[in-house]
Amino acid sequence: MKLIIADINELIKIGLRTILQQEDNIEIVGEAKNNDELLELTNSFEADIILIDYTADGFNIDVVPKILKDHPNIRFVAITPEQSALTVVHAVKSGIMSYVKKDCSLKEIKESVQETNKGNKFFCGQILETIARANIDVEDIDLMNFNCDPIVMTEREMEIIKLISEGYTNGQIADMLFLSSHTVGTHRKNIMQKLGVKNTAGIVMYAVKTNIVSPNKFLFSEES
Repeated sequence: MKLIIADINELIKIGLRTILQQEDNIEIVGEAKNNDELLELTNSFEADIILIDYTADGFNIDVVPKILKDHPNIRFVAITPEQSALTVVHAVKSGIMSYVKKDCSLKEIKESVQETNKGNKFFCGQILETIARANIDVEDIDLMNFNCDPIVMTEREMEIIKLISEGYTNGQIADMLFLSSHTVGTHRKNIMQKLGVKNTAGIVMYAVKTNIVSPNKFLFSEES
């Protein structure tokens, strides 16, 4: 497979290059230190996999759908520091296929690339735990699409959507809004019914798509 490494940190790039060059079937065709260089590389070289830290200076998640528009067969593996569940979900919806952390084992990093090249999704254990703590099933993320039909939310429901998307539990939201946990739970059920979703991930994606919250706010934040 032909692979591009996209990261600003030279030590990280040297480390990734060293471990991936040990794999017989991997050819590193380029390295990029910002979005512009990455776009230039994808237009100049055929690539199968891009291993990217989209949170690094010079990069952002918007480069992923931009590349996929012209090169739909390229597969993205994100390798970043700790992120919130919201940021991970948004990354997957933007076109990231697999996701590992920078402090994962060398074996996991190599497996993420190999499995993605086969067309399989790969999420390291730490990322899966982050998503699970937010009551999100990674398999449900790709199913969340919203049409253009108007959805009427009350002011209270909008408050709760925002807090849910920021990772707060029903109990925490109840304390913050001076409500009972039962009332917050009822609001949550009504919100999911209005949106036609079945879990927290659906609420999060609605919040992102409608700009109730911005994924950028959660870069480098940790789940409690």
